[in-house]
Amino acid sequence: MTLPTPLPLWPLLWRLICYTPKLALVDAGLWLLISGVFPAIPGLIIQGYFDALTETAPLALSPLAFLGLLVATSVGEIVALFAGQWVRTQYRFNLRSLLRHNLLDQLLQQPGAQPLSIAEGPQRQTISPGEAISYFREDPELIEQTIVKTADLIGYGLFALGAIGLLLRLNPQITLMVFLPLAVISAAVQQAQQKIKQYRRASRRATQAVTGFLGEIFTAVQVLKATGTETAVLNHLNHLNGQRQQQMVKDRLLITVLNSGFENLTNLGIGFILLLMATGRTSATSGLSVGDFALFIYYLALVATAFRAFGQYLTWLKQTEVSFERLRALHRPDSLTEHRSSPAAAAFALVAHQPLYLAGLWGRQPPLPPLQPPHPEAPSHFKELAVVGLSYHYPHASRGIEAISFSLRRGSLTVITGPVGSGKTTLLRVLLGLLPRQTGTIYWNGQPVEHPATFFCPPRSAYTPQVPHLFSDTLRNNLLLELEKSDAALGEALRLSVFAQDVGAMPMGLATLVGTRGVRLSGGQRQRAAAARMLVRQPELLIFDDLSSALDVETEQSLWEGLFATGQATAAGRPTCLITSNRPDVLRRADRIIVLNEGRIEAMGRFDELPSLS
Repeated sequence: MTLPTPLPLWPLLWRLICYTPKLALVDAGLWLLISGVFPAIPGLIIQGYFDALTETAPLALSPLAFLGLLVATSVGEIVALFAGQWVRTQYRFNLRSLLRHNLLDQLLQQPGAQPLSIAEGPQRQTISPGEAISYFREDPELIEQTIVKTADLIGYGLFALGAIGLLLRLNPQITLMVFLPLAVISAAVQQAQQKIKQYRRASRRATQAVTGFLGEIFTAVQVLKATGTETAVLNHLNHLNGQRQQQMVKDRLLITVLNSGFENLTNLGIGFILLLMATGRTSATSGLSVGDFALFIYYLALVATAFRAFGQYLTWLKQTEVSFERLRALHRPDSLTEHRSSPAAAAFALVAHQPLYLAGLWGRQPPLPPLQPPHPEAPSHFKELAVVGLSYHYPHASRGIEAISFSLRRGSLTVITGPVGSGKTTLLRVLLGLLPRQTGTIYWNGQPVEHPATFFCPPRSAYTPQVPHLFSDTLRNNLLLELEKSDAALGEALRLSVFAQDVGAMPMGLATLVGTRGVRLSGGQRQRAAAARMLVRQPELLIFDDLSSALDVETEQSLWEGLFATGQATAAGRPTCLITSNRPDVLRRADRIIVLNEGRIEAMGRFDELPSLS
């Protein structure tokens, strides 16, 4: 298997840190106090307290005064902890939200009909939406955890340096032994770094397989019930969970062993040092006061904690590299050549600064930007659409379309027909930019269309796929999708789509909840709802992918008669339609028929000009 290209981890982390500089500075300042300053003060107070008891304290303070200072320090630390947690919660939320925003934004910019996929070496492997959830969940959380722990580590480091400097003054021989655990920790992590990354990748893949299969189960409940395969599916899910458990145990066990090793090494070091001090086998122990001895014990334990934190941080860095590699594999830039020439480009796009419009440190949320229509400029009056040499082939398959050329004029009905698998749906998807065209040019009124995915939108055109998507909301909201239209315009769209009578028969009418993916509607009702959603926008070009596949003949005839007889479907009269269908009645109505076979145009003309269709 090809190993992922190493990522510039520190520049990526620094880019994220700079996203919210104020929050980063406040968070770092508070946690430097919590992990670097406040731990040092009690040791000095304890030293003074015991020296005061033995009347060797340099400060003329009573033991009660030292106890008061200790209480005041504890209260200050508690206040700092509350403030630090409040700031850190917002800071972490901003970091993970930015990562998820950029990842989702890049995925939404991809051609809509292409499946989700991840980079596996030079190839891409298709994954399900359920599998993609694991990328959005665990990996951003680990990355932001590593970033916020950086401030903690700096605080621990400052405390450790200050404490070691002070301890060196008390006893250089004993203090130098503190550095031995640090050297052992660093060597252990360096030796285990490949295993850390290997086990983390395996555990993430196992989790991804479980979430993906769960997503498939939720979308196929009716099929499982109808076929009686619930037991087999649950057995397979148990198998996937067993594999995930094995990989998670390996991952957690390695981290636990390393952390346990860090803790035991430092504890053994502390025990050895205290043994030397207790037996008086070092030349400097005789000069230590009771307060110095207490300070040694207090600081050595905290320095050991700092060393353990350092070892854990090295482990987090290795796991963070895996998280960035996974997110980069799912992220897909517009240009694959750009991705190959600059392997880190996708990773840096993940940490690009974008406005999130979240509440600030004091709860003030910036105003949301006004919604912009898909095409701020006035759309050109449609006259002609021309397609020249359009080609697309599916990856690792021979299916697709090749050198497709045709044109359609305003007010015409053009039907694409052909056997199953001939490329009808693929042609529409490539035309609309839902699949990336590999060759060919599309012209709108004689002007080339550079970006079909953003060009072919209302009010220029509207599209209804074979299986329309409805959201779990009311029927009205599904039809309008925040579009401002009058009830009269919506009623006209329902009439033209032959859906008005069905809506009138529903107890709640347009307020009816359609359920997930429109499950409470029949197949024909879902298609007519999608047609009404298209017509209410009054586009100049209507594109249907086998709209009548779930309609009976009478309903289909009423739909086409309503569209072409009244001439009121668009603001400018008779609509222009490009549809796929094999229904004879639709073919007879067509001004032009395009016959596809194996991805190529086999014939073109009117119904009476194509003997093969008669």
